[in-house]
Amino acid sequence: MVESLINNPILLLFLVIAIGYWIGTIRILGTNLGVSAVLFVGLIFGGISPDLKIHEIIIFLGLTIFVYSIGLSSAPSFFSTIRQRGANDIYLIIGMAIVPALISLGLAYVFNFSNVIMSSVFAGSSTNTPALASVLDAINNSAGTMDAIKSLSNSAVVGYSLTYPMGIIGVMLSLALFTRILKIDFRAEEKVLKKDYPIKQEIVNVTILITNPEIGGMTIRDIKKKHNWKVVFGRYRRRDKVELSTWDTSFEQGDKIVVVGDKDVIDEVIMTLGELNEDNIEIAQSEYVNKRIFVTNPDIAGEKLVSLNLYERFSAIILRIRRGDMDLLATNNTRLELGDQVLFISRRRDIDKISELFGDSFEALGKVNLLSFGLGMAIGLLLGMVTITLPGDISVKLGMAGGPIIVALILGALRRTGPIVWTLPHSANTTLRQIGLILLLAGIGINSGHTFFQMLMSGEGYFILLAGFIISFVTAALFLIIGYRLMKIPYSILVGMVAQHPAILDMSIEKIGNKLPVVGYLLALPISLIFKIILAQVLFNLM
Repeated sequence: MVESLINNPILLLFLVIAIGYWIGTIRILGTNLGVSAVLFVGLIFGGISPDLKIHEIIIFLGLTIFVYSIGLSSAPSFFSTIRQRGANDIYLIIGMAIVPALISLGLAYVFNFSNVIMSSVFAGSSTNTPALASVLDAINNSAGTMDAIKSLSNSAVVGYSLTYPMGIIGVMLSLALFTRILKIDFRAEEKVLKKDYPIKQEIVNVTILITNPEIGGMTIRDIKKKHNWKVVFGRYRRRDKVELSTWDTSFEQGDKIVVVGDKDVIDEVIMTLGELNEDNIEIAQSEYVNKRIFVTNPDIAGEKLVSLNLYERFSAIILRIRRGDMDLLATNNTRLELGDQVLFISRRRDIDKISELFGDSFEALGKVNLLSFGLGMAIGLLLGMVTITLPGDISVKLGMAGGPIIVALILGALRRTGPIVWTLPHSANTTLRQIGLILLLAGIGINSGHTFFQMLMSGEGYFILLAGFIISFVTAALFLIIGYRLMKIPYSILVGMVAQHPAILDMSIEKIGNKLPVVGYLLALPISLIFKIILAQVLFNLM
């Protein structure tokens, strides 16, 4: 069996993925490992034989696909978070890169580590593959014989391989422990933060009977301006006639109006306008109809709703947008993304024209525009190859993670350049992200497994493991306390900032129940990546 896996690494890869994914679904004490179980199963398989290997191109392929796809989908959140939260979070992220470097330096003196082991322990405990690549590059550029350089490179890989799993385990344990200690109420945080961040909202449709005489004669424009409500006014009934509301629609007592919005806001709207009417406005016999369609036309992807002039062209109103598992309220400034499902109301005779405008092709939902995807990935990889020279004659590269994530964030924010749409349909992006993650975890686990268990048998191996755990656990614990208690960063976002690894991010999302950790993760990743690449080489050159 082992011989078959040695001769067929693709079989080995998918066997590890299948078993790891299954184990990750098993719940123990109310939690599970999730996709990170693939890494640990890979370590076990890799420990069986040193000849069980996965070509590193598969690992780097998984890494680049993952960071590029998550960068594309989260770019708007990244830049809006920087605008909303300012520079304080950036200082925290830089601190999360510097502190583990200082701890690594201290442990190097305690355990008598060489500069190679010290810098690779820092890279591994930070789960930062580009940082390891920068150390290997520094070794190759150092003076010495080919045999000496090869020996140093092997030592660096060993240090990284041992501490990489510890970097994940340490942060996971720290998050689990301090979530309990700090008694975080994730639902309460979500309720507060959903006003500013694109997370799942409880969007509802209600019919309100207008009974408040004070709003008589006021237009919808004036009412929304006065109360700053983020809601959509839909169809309304006045006596026996049903019409679609506009910004200039004014109300009379006895009118019935359909309002769409988040439940908490809707309660306030009901109290202001009148009372809840249990009977929905019947449109079956009217000229209007509700319809859901998909956005698959690349010509309108990335465009704001206001630019489509739907009411003027079709007398249509978009009520809500479903993006992945999230319901979003439709506003004039909402930008459409490929794969969005749009709920609108319009005249029956305009349905076909509106469907043609939006695309409404179910088959297109899973397709990837290989021109934009391939071009974006290529630009990212080229950027990662650029050598940056720092003071002290230290040369660094962003690598196969840093280049793609920076390019993805820029392109995801642009959304389109002329005819090229950079973003992907939500379903296609999710699939690519998952494929990239499991290739990365399975490959690293298998290739590190034998070295991992071999070093466990040596005395130094235990010290390296301990160092990796100390660095990751202490750093996560320290900045969870500083970020939450002192800097008042919402814990759901702070978790993503501390995560620093796809497996930890995935576990955090499942635990918290929303995508807020992604906001912190995407804010921290590019900044942390760059600083850790630099610091790994600084540590190597210090001793």
